[in-house]
Amino acid sequence: MEAADEERPLMNHHGWPPQPQEERSGYTSDGTVDFNRQPALKQSTGNWRACFFILGAEFSECMCFFAVARNLVTYLTTVLHESNVDAARNVSTWIGSCFLTPVVGAFLADSYWGRYTTIVVFLSVYIVGMFILTSSSALPCLLPRFSDEHVGVHRAIVYLGLYLVALGTGGIKPCCAALGADQFDSADPTERVAKGAFFNWYFFSINIGSLLAATLLVWVQDNVGWTIGYAIPAVLIGFGLAVFVAGRKVYRYKPLGAGGSPLTRVTQVVVAAIRNCRLELPDDASALYENGRAGRHTSQFRFFDKAAIVLPPPEKKGPWRLCAVSQVEELKMLLRMCPVWALLLVFFAITAQMSSTLVEQGMAMDNRVGAFVMPPASLSMFEVVSFLICVLLYEAILVPLARRLTGEGRGLTQLQRISVGLALSTAAMAYAASVETKRLASPAATMSIMWQAPCYCLLGAAEVFASIGMLEFFYDQSPESMKSLGAAVAQLAIAAGNYLNSALLGVVASCTRWIPDNLDQGHLDYFFWCMAALSALNLLLFIYCSTRYKS
Repeated sequence: MEAADEERPLMNHHGWPPQPQEERSGYTSDGTVDFNRQPALKQSTGNWRACFFILGAEFSECMCFFAVARNLVTYLTTVLHESNVDAARNVSTWIGSCFLTPVVGAFLADSYWGRYTTIVVFLSVYIVGMFILTSSSALPCLLPRFSDEHVGVHRAIVYLGLYLVALGTGGIKPCCAALGADQFDSADPTERVAKGAFFNWYFFSINIGSLLAATLLVWVQDNVGWTIGYAIPAVLIGFGLAVFVAGRKVYRYKPLGAGGSPLTRVTQVVVAAIRNCRLELPDDASALYENGRAGRHTSQFRFFDKAAIVLPPPEKKGPWRLCAVSQVEELKMLLRMCPVWALLLVFFAITAQMSSTLVEQGMAMDNRVGAFVMPPASLSMFEVVSFLICVLLYEAILVPLARRLTGEGRGLTQLQRISVGLALSTAAMAYAASVETKRLASPAATMSIMWQAPCYCLLGAAEVFASIGMLEFFYDQSPESMKSLGAAVAQLAIAAGNYLNSALLGVVASCTRWIPDNLDQGHLDYFFWCMAALSALNLLLFIYCSTRYKS
């Protein structure tokens, strides 16, 4: 199943032996190769024909992931009998872990295995985790005399399955997006435009999976049983692996770079700059090692330019003492993205409410909608529907309109797009706080759960702007040898946001009584107002930093 092409560097700059110009015109210009290590032909590899397999695998993974995540707080409170705060914190920690492990997957993909092999290995781990989680949900039925000792075993098996799933996501989330983008030749104007559309369809497939999970699978879990509710996505993820492997011969593969691990290259720059810290930078930047050979030198973070100071002959040279300017610039590219990354954490702490406090708020409301009983976790379908509608409106209406106003090819720059998402998330938290204030003023469990729908819709619209803009930003701004790592950095922001939410919930639980087990006796609205205020401050900082950002 492995794509052997990812085991060796390019034979030359383009990845193929010299060929006549008329023969090469049918090949990609970005160095990609096919499954047999041959130069990739445009007519038979890549483009949308390959993306259908990748998007199919992503769809099955996301439907499986959201089938667990959307209703996990209900499972922990009703089956494992955890408190509201503990369940919310455990869900946020688990979701954070799901978006932390992509750093591991991206490192393996960019340094050793390549994207294809990494996805296959981690999908296999994912399937094992789902099998364990499905089996654990059947334990109370298989053991009629379910003692306290069995409860401890049950809890341990549940969390083993959950964290194997979290590990499995690590190779999928960063690599599917990067592998999909690899299917389009950046040197071809037509394919370059298609690559921009790919990220929208990538998120579209994610949200279709989320929609089906939030409606169909959550209903099965609440009304049929947890075992069936987990078995269906477990089978689906196995099918996704089969679909992904079936497309291996039409994928385009980016061979691993000759420079070794990208993290090693970055570390070498830091170490070399520290070792050369006493040396003076030359007045003429062209005197730096290999300046101008690839890319361009920038004046930011000049301390790290010391890694490229050419040492006098007696001095010992090596990769940990002397680095090329192009290598130094890779580190600078990552550093320039750090403020943007840090200011996205509050946004993802807010979106984490959809799997924690908003579900608990819904459990305290009247969930009857006509003759139908709406599971609280199914309200997230409004977020998904809002996302899908906004993606279509964004492409069809907003982009052409904004393009005429701004002159920007994308309509909005990536940072402008993200800032709109941050503003919408602030509005969502203010609305959730207002709903909770109204709920507390009403008789117990009489306020309709449908009052939550606008909050989910606002968060869905916010993700169209912030989440897609973030992924495109980190992919575009990452060094060429670190595209998977760039996607993982984006996922790491989601992880850190969920950990931030878990920490905030811990502080609230220890210092206040805002979120008791009985929400009628607390003040969840105060927590939402705090999140809205924090988000508004974060938006102002983001606007300031984005105006100073240099790509």
